[in-house]
Amino acid sequence: MRGVQANEFGGPEKLRIEDIPEPKAGKGEIVVRPSAVGLNFFDTLVLRNRYQVTPSLPFSPGAEIAGKIDSLGPGVSGLEVGQRIMAFVGGNGCREKVTVEASAAVSIPDGVSDDAAAAIPVTYGTALHAFKDRAALKMGESVAVLGAAGGAGLAAVEIAKLMGARVIAVASSAEKIAVARAHGADEGVDYATEDLKTRLKELTGQNGVDVLYDAVGGDYAEPALRAMAWEGRYLVIGFASGAIPRLPLNVVMLKGCAIIGVHWSAFVKRDLESHRANMELLLKWCKEGSIVPHIHQRFALADTAKALSLIEERKVTGRVIVNPQA
Repeated sequence: MRGVQANEFGGPEKLRIEDIPEPKAGKGEIVVRPSAVGLNFFDTLVLRNRYQVTPSLPFSPGAEIAGKIDSLGPGVSGLEVGQRIMAFVGGNGCREKVTVEASAAVSIPDGVSDDAAAAIPVTYGTALHAFKDRAALKMGESVAVLGAAGGAGLAAVEIAKLMGARVIAVASSAEKIAVARAHGADEGVDYATEDLKTRLKELTGQNGVDVLYDAVGGDYAEPALRAMAWEGRYLVIGFASGAIPRLPLNVVMLKGCAIIGVHWSAFVKRDLESHRANMELLLKWCKEGSIVPHIHQRFALADTAKALSLIEERKVTGRVIVNPQA
């Protein structure tokens, strides 16, 4: 079977289409034939060995998949061959067949496409976990989302709005802010032309932001922190800018605010039951049209490197999907 693999670190240009052995489902496992694989910014970091976790080589990108079950391993119940499922697999998704722990499989309801399902686990799962489980977001609170037009940002905008927040989209251009507004943002801040701290304070009546969703890090973390409200919650999601900020703890003290780490993949491993409940809720919302994953572009398996290059160059709004069967 075909798979896109990197045999050495160095970025998307190291990826090659290769003929690899077909997987077999072991005890408690299933084999899935994915028709949609969601790509994320962290895939580009993994390929350059700049992520928190270093994978074993050879390695395929793609941490979230959707498709049909191809075979069942011993001891698997409640699932059947041909059933449509989605799963967070952590990596090695860009292959024609993928081995998945049966406990990680979540049934896709009718009315939700494989593309949409593959776009849900990481970005929407992180946003829901962050706002619901970590920040205890309340209706009517203000939420600012850094990098609001990317895959993670748009999901955060939609989830925060769905939970009743007033959402401020922070992005690097008017065009990106317009995309975020189309997905529910109430206000926008263009940090390329506006002072982030000043504008966030203005948009919140000088009270400051109740919850900050930061998947970017870098130079905009400190001004965002300085725009936090009393007892605000600063959600640390990731560092898409490539720079891990050093925040002044005196500001945290003076504002009585909390800096909260959101390590979604660790949460999935530690609390699979709560993760499954979150996934089922997100799929329900997707079926109802309450959330609409924005698919920037779809690619065939052979164009995986091109897709990841677009993500790395920040030329993507929303999500990028690869179809390993194409």
